[in-house]
Amino acid sequence: MSTTTAVLLPGAPVAEQILADVADRVAALRARGVVPSLATILVGDDDASAGYIRIKQRQAAELGFASPHEHLPADATQEDLHAVIDRFNADPDVHGLLIQYPTPRHIDYDTALQRVDPDMDVDGMHPLNLGRLAAGMPGPLPCTPAGIEALLAHYEIPVSGREVVILGRGATLGRPLAMLLSQKRPTANAAVTVVHTGVADWPRYTQRADILIAAAGVPGIIQPEHVKPGAVVIGGGVRYSGRRLLPDVDESCAAVAGAITPRVGGVGPTTVAMLFRNAVTAAERRFT
Repeated sequence: MSTTTAVLLPGAPVAEQILADVADRVAALRARGVVPSLATILVGDDDASAGYIRIKQRQAAELGFASPHEHLPADATQEDLHAVIDRFNADPDVHGLLIQYPTPRHIDYDTALQRVDPDMDVDGMHPLNLGRLAAGMPGPLPCTPAGIEALLAHYEIPVSGREVVILGRGATLGRPLAMLLSQKRPTANAAVTVVHTGVADWPRYTQRADILIAAAGVPGIIQPEHVKPGAVVIGGGVRYSGRRLLPDVDESCAAVAGAITPRVGGVGPTTVAMLFRNAVTAAERRFT
């Protein structure tokens, strides 16, 4: 095993800073008689998904959110799910809405997502919100990309004018992150290249990156030979084998990188924090 030389970039301190701001904003709303509310929907009985819902509910309670929840059985129909979404959309006491992914195979998640009021979409993945991102308009941001920008800013890693390479073009991470980091903003404004496993010589791109972000969802795809010495490496893509997390970035890359996210506890905490930032912003928008 290689000796770690890179500076570690854990997500927990970043998330704590974001959530402290969220807690202050929640307190200000509650002082005005407004209880911010993040509703969740779970379809089926997947243990991991149920666990994620419990984590979000605990975090909601700590921050002062109400957290109404609807648990539909595994044999619920698309229409059943839509009825719950419609009910939450119409409830004036609900400000944010999350459909836990994945849903059972017979449920069309994308169709259900499009049913969500875009201003209540705390994941930032509604097509209208992705369009807002592309146009540089205000709206809920996709949580993992926004968390990565926040992580880079927290550790004072220069982004503006630098070469960022994203390995992965998925709708939840690679594509929106490219749009986010190319926007004219002090914590962005980068030269961004998106490459993917369909490009035979993709290492040619990653080897020149000042900041390399793995978003392919292919365990261990990034090895030390794919990293420019001294580069910043952010592991965003993961898969699971049971409950074991399998990241895109092999841990041996720490011997080459200048800074790197840890195998566990990198962008995960910042993703959850951004979800609650979207939720409190949705509540504030309703009352301004």
